[in-house]
Amino acid sequence: AVNKARRTEVRGAMRKVEEALAAGDKKTAEAALKAAEPVIMRGASKGVIHKNTGSRKVSRLASRVKALGG
Repeated sequence: AVNKARRTEVRGAMRKVEEALAAGDKKTAEAALKAAEPVIMRGASKGVIHKNTGSRKVSRLASRVKALGG
């Protein structure tokens, strides 16, 4: 149950970044990424997702945010 809640939290954080990217709002996307990064890495450290998977997701989101208005 705890892992399920953590996985949902990770997905929700990623979804907020995705929505900001889709809207083309760089400021909101940067704020969402800043909030999502610790959530994703916490999920990785707790074993909900693999460490490399967490790093990859953060990296890909960051590169997309950077490319947005960059």
